[in-house]
Amino acid sequence: MTLTPIEGFKHFETDHCFTGSMRHIYAFHGHDLSEDLLLGIGEGVGFAYFRFRRQPPFLGGRAMPKPSMEEIAARRTGVGIQARKSSSDPAAEKALVGRLESGTPVMLQVDMGFLPYFDFGGHEYHFGGHVVVACGLDRTSGEVLIADREKDLHPVPLAALVAARGSRYRPFPPGRKWWDFDFGAFAPPSKQDILLAIRHQASFMLSPPIANLGVKGIRKAAGEVSRWDSLLAADELRGALFNIWIFASAVGGSGGGLFRRMFSRFLGEAAEQTGHTRLANSGAEFSSIADAWDAIAALSRKAADEPTPPLAAAYLPRLSGTLAEIADTEEKAWKALAHVAS
Repeated sequence: MTLTPIEGFKHFETDHCFTGSMRHIYAFHGHDLSEDLLLGIGEGVGFAYFRFRRQPPFLGGRAMPKPSMEEIAARRTGVGIQARKSSSDPAAEKALVGRLESGTPVMLQVDMGFLPYFDFGGHEYHFGGHVVVACGLDRTSGEVLIADREKDLHPVPLAALVAARGSRYRPFPPGRKWWDFDFGAFAPPSKQDILLAIRHQASFMLSPPIANLGVKGIRKAAGEVSRWDSLLAADELRGALFNIWIFASAVGGSGGGLFRRMFSRFLGEAAEQTGHTRLANSGAEFSSIADAWDAIAALSRKAADEPTPPLAAAYLPRLSGTLAEIADTEEKAWKALAHVAS
C-alpha cells in the first residue's frame, strides 16, 4: 500500500482549521462552498477574552454559538451533521480506520502539539481546539494522511494521531471528537439565512451575554492588558502575548485580522448573493479592522520576543490603547452592519 488521498478527495490551501476542514468535506461531496461563506452563515465571528486558572489569558475572534458554528452552517445548507466522541483510544481509532477504508474522509479535532509537522521553535505548545481532515490511510506503514491548512498533505503516524486526539491539555482537550456528515438534502444557503446570520453575529458583538464577550470583551481585554505585568507571572505574560499573536494573525489560522479578514470577504460574497450592495461597504470596513488586529498581533509577537519581562511589559500600554480604539471602531461597524442586514 502507499499513502495517497482517498479517490475524489480535493485538497485546498485554507485559512482556518475549522472552515478549511469543512470546505474539504463539502467539496468531497460535490459542494465547494467558500470558507468565508461557511464561517459567516455559521455565525462564527465574535470575540472572547478569558483568564483561565494556571493558563495564559485567551483572546480569540471566534464566536461559540449554541448550536455550534458547524451545526448552524450545516443546517443552513441542508446538511446532516453528527458530532461524535469516544472515551477510548482503540474505539476512536477503529471508527476512523473504518471510515477511511470505506472511502470517506473524516473531520477530526486534535491537539496540534502532538502533530509532527508543526514546528514551535523548540518550545512545547498545546492547543486542542485544532481541526483537520484525515483523507488517506496506509495500514502497512501505519500512517494517516492529514489535510490541514497548508498546500501539502501530511503523513502522520497513527500513534501520533492517537495522542493528538486523546490529549488532555486544557483549555480545549479534543476528547477524540469527529464529525459525520450527510449531504443527501444539500441546498445553498438562502438570502434570508445569510442576512439572519449577519444579524445574529452583530447582536452577539453588541449585546453579549457576559462582559468577556463581544465589544464589551474587547474593552475588558484592553483594561486587563494594561495590568498584565502585575496580574501575570513572567512566563504567563510571555504566553499571553504569544497567544495574541497566534490567535489574531494568519499564522494561527484566523485568516488574518482575528477572523475579520475572512468576515470582510464573506460580506462581499453576501452582497452578491443577497443583492444588498451596502454589505460590500461593511466588508471594506471590516477589512480595515482586520488591519488593526494584524497590527496588534505583530506588536504582541515583538513584545513576546523581548528577553526580559520588563521589556515585554513596556508594550502593554500601547497594546491596551489600541485594543480600546478597536473596540470603538468595531462597535460602530457592527451597528452599521446590523442596520444594513435588517
